[in-house]
Amino acid sequence: MLKAQSMHRILVSNDDGVYASGLEAAAKSVRGLGEVTVAAPSGQKSGVGRSISVFEPLRFAEVNLNGFKAYAVTGTPVDSVIIGIFAILKEMPDLVISGINVGENISTDTVTTSGTIGAALEAASYGIPAIAASIQAVDQGDKFDMHHGAKHSFDVAALFLRRVATRVLEHGLPEGVDLLNLNVPVGASEETEIKVTRLAKKIFKTAVQERFDPRGRPYYWIDGELICCDEEGTDVQTIYQDKLVSLTPLSLDSTARIDLKEIEKLF
Repeated sequence: MLKAQSMHRILVSNDDGVYASGLEAAAKSVRGLGEVTVAAPSGQKSGVGRSISVFEPLRFAEVNLNGFKAYAVTGTPVDSVIIGIFAILKEMPDLVISGINVGENISTDTVTTSGTIGAALEAASYGIPAIAASIQAVDQGDKFDMHHGAKHSFDVAALFLRRVATRVLEHGLPEGVDLLNLNVPVGASEETEIKVTRLAKKIFKTAVQERFDPRGRPYYWIDGELICCDEEGTDVQTIYQDKLVSLTPLSLDSTARIDLKEIEKLF
């Protein structure tokens, strides 16, 4: 039997920081589906993946987030989920949402580096259904801003997030799926189709820029152009070419899908 909506516990986090507009949009998107608690990093933590703080203590403080129970955590997105579950809620939530992130999180490149997905993976490791939600950024530099203002519109993404969250609360996730990765393209509307996708191999052509400081010593920026085309059915193709909403089911199990005897032969 499903829980009544008022009994659902929903934890919302992100990697853009507790004051990011996308975090508030995510919390608002699931308002009414259950009791919403927000626990997110106190500052910008994009690109930290599933990193966890093990060499320093963590603290959290209650902050004002327009009517939501919100807490700023002095750590990573994963730290925020851990603190949210074990120190704030002190019980397992029914759903964890990470986002709404500024900047699409698609391909195997971002699954292992995105703090947004890292937070969702952490929740999934406890058996909690999780959703990572992101919007496409036209200017890639936007991914690393503080996102405290109203530069980006999250209205359409919030509608899709609520739709997906409702289904997950009602039906759970299919066997073998630990979290859902939701990405909404620029220009999407309420009528835009949701396409279930698989991860593309790459999204960046990685490059390194060498520069020199005033003393002539070299320093380096990791850089790279976007790969905007891929095979049909991949998240990259769906976002960049088809202009559809991408929903990718992900699993914590990274074991290669092969006959293990093929590896046994090598040893």
